[in-house]
Amino acid sequence: MPAVTETRLTATSLTATRSFDRLPDATQARALLHEIAAAKADPRPRPVDKPLALYGAGDMGRMARAHLDRIGVPIAFVVDRQADRLREIPDWQGVTLLTPDAVPNAAKRDMLLAVCVATAPFAPLESSLSAAGWADIVPFYDIAEAYRDRHPLSNGWVANPFSPEDEAGIAAALDHWADDLSRAHHLQFLAWRRLRAEWCFAGAPVTLDDRYFIPEVRQLLSATEAFADIGAYHGGVIRRFLEIMGGRCGRIWAVEPDPANLARLTENLTGLPEGVPVGIIPAVVADEAGNARFAGGLGYASQISGVGTDSLSVTTIDRLGLSPSFLKLHLEGGELAALQGATETLKRCRPLIALTSYHNDLGLWRLPLWLRETLPDYRLLMRLHSWVGTGAVIYAIPEERLSEDRL
Repeated sequence: MPAVTETRLTATSLTATRSFDRLPDATQARALLHEIAAAKADPRPRPVDKPLALYGAGDMGRMARAHLDRIGVPIAFVVDRQADRLREIPDWQGVTLLTPDAVPNAAKRDMLLAVCVATAPFAPLESSLSAAGWADIVPFYDIAEAYRDRHPLSNGWVANPFSPEDEAGIAAALDHWADDLSRAHHLQFLAWRRLRAEWCFAGAPVTLDDRYFIPEVRQLLSATEAFADIGAYHGGVIRRFLEIMGGRCGRIWAVEPDPANLARLTENLTGLPEGVPVGIIPAVVADEAGNARFAGGLGYASQISGVGTDSLSVTTIDRLGLSPSFLKLHLEGGELAALQGATETLKRCRPLIALTSYHNDLGLWRLPLWLRETLPDYRLLMRLHSWVGTGAVIYAIPEERLSEDRL
């Protein structure tokens, strides 16, 4: 088993950190899975039961503000090292922003602090904030999970104790990854979701800047690539794809159902390089055609959801008639259903696939095992691109696109 170099508990919570000095092979990964399954832990969502402050005014902080406004939970103030500069940004008008040294000690003692940072590990930040006097510190997503009846944002879900079926399924998924780095990231994901523990493996960095375009994928891309972005949001991934490709590709499809996102997407995709055909498709995709309740106007978090107020027509990727060589999906937990509605497309086109797997417990094992069973001659990788249990992406690479010296 990989040697453990550190185990501790922070002063303010049961967030454990654990470091390993090497990557786990398949046998070691199974042993570590058994440890997670046997551990006694009961992490829970955290409702706001006292005055609330946010830590971090970046992208996640802005999302947190919009979420809390939507559910009617007030924010007393936001803490950020760049508070003096950020006060001039329209997103933060009407909100008090403070630098860390400007926060009164009484506020640190009596308030709840929601950390809105996913670009760095939580436990060291929590320890630093505790040392500065904050007494009650939680990841923002743990708060969001307490209000899922009002807002569908699901990044804070907690895995239930593993059933025998779960443990067997997870073990099979660990076995099927194409490299030990994937096993390390899967175990890191499991430890956070089941235990709210932060596990780190030497040689398994959380990379922030290559989501969907890891080196193993980039080296396979060609100038004729046909890229389908399912859940295109505002088009940032498409623009990143074109940067990587030097503005050259065969075709792009951008699928986005939310009207507000769609308007920004259309605006952002104007002025793309000449000769790049782009199709913008306003569609909700799932495993079968029909109708579904949709929660819209939520930015990243717009999705099919029972708390949605709109009824929208749903189609499948197969019915869209696309022919992608590279398929990206980010659907807030709807990735497996979308894949199930794309079986004919997958088998006909055999695309590279990159899909998020962190929005619900399907990412524990059902999603990778469906890929393995449906596409047996693909190699599967898992990478983490952010912290606090988010940013998990599964990559599926068809064998024929690999040469003998790759992977």
